[in-house]
Amino acid sequence: MKPAARTGRYTRAARNLADPGVFPRRRDRLFPAAKTGRRGWFCGRILPIADLSPTEPMPQPWKPSPAIQISFVAHGAAAISLLAFPGSWPWALGAVAVNQLLLSGAGMLPRSALLGANLNRLPALAAARCEIALTIDDGPDPEVTPRVLDILDAAGARASFFCIGARARQYPRLCREIVARGHRVENHGDSHSWMFATFGRTRMRADIAAAQTTLSDVTGHAPQFFRPTAGLRNPLLDPVLASLDLRLASWTRRPYDTRASDGRRVLERLTGRLGPGDILLLHDGNAGLTPAGEPLILAVLPPLLAAAAEARLSPVTLVAAGP
Repeated sequence: MKPAARTGRYTRAARNLADPGVFPRRRDRLFPAAKTGRRGWFCGRILPIADLSPTEPMPQPWKPSPAIQISFVAHGAAAISLLAFPGSWPWALGAVAVNQLLLSGAGMLPRSALLGANLNRLPALAAARCEIALTIDDGPDPEVTPRVLDILDAAGARASFFCIGARARQYPRLCREIVARGHRVENHGDSHSWMFATFGRTRMRADIAAAQTTLSDVTGHAPQFFRPTAGLRNPLLDPVLASLDLRLASWTRRPYDTRASDGRRVLERLTGRLGPGDILLLHDGNAGLTPAGEPLILAVLPPLLAAAAEARLSPVTLVAAGP
């Protein structure tokens, strides 16, 4: 009889807990309720995936680079010297000016890691697998990108396309086609402004976030890497990327194919001493033209892929290459 009584007591307790009008405080304490986007509360119910998906990227803790840490120390020392010795202001001002010039100079070096982490070569494990990365900027382009995709398909190669948000909104099908063919779409900013390196934090974040939203919505995959216009930046970029959960990517080899017209010279810049772990830069948007009027990437890509195959190098996406 005792077990039956105990069972009945538990049954009544469960019924009471299921009734929102009975013991509301205890019920909330036992089963913490969470607010949904719809009216009311839920308890003990598995939410649909859509309800759990974050609307904002998960920010990563920002870790200032050694150069930025030294900059903080320099600014602090200058402030202390002004307070302790007001007459030293010329020296303090000069030290701050030199510091700012050095940081600005570092931002003009696209492959530099002085301002923060910068992927300019693939990780060691990817290099050990004889992998290289093709990165293709400034698209999508309705005339060039489809032909680039065909060339890559024929060689069985994979690439990372750094797309401009504004162009992705113009040609969303092309972005989806890039992903459907096994490549990755990464973030190249929304406006592709040549003044990007002068942007303040708010404007910079807004530009990158707008492209991130567009590219994520269009392709169904959030970009993991960002590349600024021409690779130029300022010290504010690193904390902005951390807040958007993005990583900066530059390159190992840059052929200047937006300005050149000599396909042979562009190819030499890419294949000269080409080796495992290299990140190569090309453009499907704003591409330079050969004397015959052909976009350089279409002239250069087939022999480049042939040279990689001969050297037993496998072109992969930046994401596939690993962290």
